[in-house]
Amino acid sequence: MTEVSSLTGRLLVATPALADPNFDRAVVLLLDHDEKGSLGVVLNRPTPVDVGDILEGWARLAGEPGVVFQGGPVSLDSALGVAVVPGQAAGEAAPPGWRRVHGAIGLVDLEAPPERLASVLGSLRIFAGYAGWGPGQLEDELVDGAWYVVESEPGDVSSPSPERLWREVLRRQRGELAMVTTYPDDPSLN
Repeated sequence: MTEVSSLTGRLLVATPALADPNFDRAVVLLLDHDEKGSLGVVLNRPTPVDVGDILEGWARLAGEPGVVFQGGPVSLDSALGVAVVPGQAAGEAAPPGWRRVHGAIGLVDLEAPPERLASVLGSLRIFAGYAGWGPGQLEDELVDGAWYVVESEPGDVSSPSPERLWREVLRRQRGELAMVTTYPDDPSLN
C-alpha cells in the first residue's frame, strides 16, 4: 500500500447504515493503516472510569473529561495514550515518549514517566482497547458504505463534548455529508 492510499491519521465516521452496535455513530481515529490491516481508537465513547483509577501518573495530563475512553472492542484490558503536541512540525524530532501518527497527533508511551511529556503535551486521551481490522477488511467495509472517511483535526482527539463529536465532524464537511447530521437516532420514529 502506498503512502497516498494510507488512511493513517484520518477519521472513520460511522454511517447511519452501520449495524454493529460497537460502532453506532462512532468516530474512529486511524492510528495505523497498511497492507497488514488497520488499527484505530473510537474518540467518542467515554467510560465512567477516571484515568487516575488506572494510570494515576497520567491523570493530571488527561484532558476533560478526565475519563478513560473505550477505544474499541479489541483488547479492552490494554491502554493506549493518544496526544497532541502543538507546533510539532512533520520534519521535527518527536519528543521522547511520543510517536507521531499524523501531524501533531501521536501515540504516548504510557510506560514512560509522565513528567517527560508534561511540558509538551497539548492534550491527552487514554483509551481502553482499540478497533482493529485484518488485511482488506476495512477496505471491504468502505466499499459496503459502512464508513465515511474524512480528515482529522487535532481538536478531535480532545473534544470536551465527545457525545457531540459524530455530528460536529460531519457538520464541518462540505455538501451532502453535512446533511447526514440530521439523520434521526431512531429512523423508525420518523
